[in-house]
Amino acid sequence: MRHAVRHLKKSDPVLAAIIERVGPYRLTFREPTFETLVRSIAFQQLNGKAAKTIFDRLVAAAGGTLTPESILALTPDQMRAAGLSRQKLSYIRDLAERTRSGEIDFARLPAMSDEDVIEHLPSVKGIGVWSAQMFLMFALRRPNILPTADYGVRAAIKKQYRKRKLPDHKQIVKLARAWHPYCSVACWYLWRSGETIV
Repeated sequence: MRHAVRHLKKSDPVLAAIIERVGPYRLTFREPTFETLVRSIAFQQLNGKAAKTIFDRLVAAAGGTLTPESILALTPDQMRAAGLSRQKLSYIRDLAERTRSGEIDFARLPAMSDEDVIEHLPSVKGIGVWSAQMFLMFALRRPNILPTADYGVRAAIKKQYRKRKLPDHKQIVKLARAWHPYCSVACWYLWRSGETIV
């Protein structure tokens, strides 16, 4: 990743300043598995601590391991008791059914292109383009993902690049031309940038 950081520092002075402040690139990866995608659904629109509590309860209710079978063995009431909303439990059950049937095949995902993963995963209820992009970045370790709808990325660009309002998709794509082929790394630094400003 040193090459990626060097490229970003050279191609974008604003990012260069952020990189100096934030320090080394330390993205935490997860395995590209069923459990990781369930975790992503559980964490949607919740703060980290609350989401982790609910997710840990779900894992415990499922017997310590999340598989399509262990999820489908739970009743909706048991999943609600773990703290999941009706909507989220329906998403997780849909993912479990599609995975069990072979429609979603986690073994195939690493060989698929970014575009194919983004097209494939949103067939599951509750998995949109953003969730597919996060899976590409954090599980499949793809270096050039640009989640233009991500609020954290948009807010960081507004602040760091001194924009009057949140940038839209076109503006981010234009700005990010200099970041290719390391948009994922640039986004990680943008997410971190707010944490280091005094």
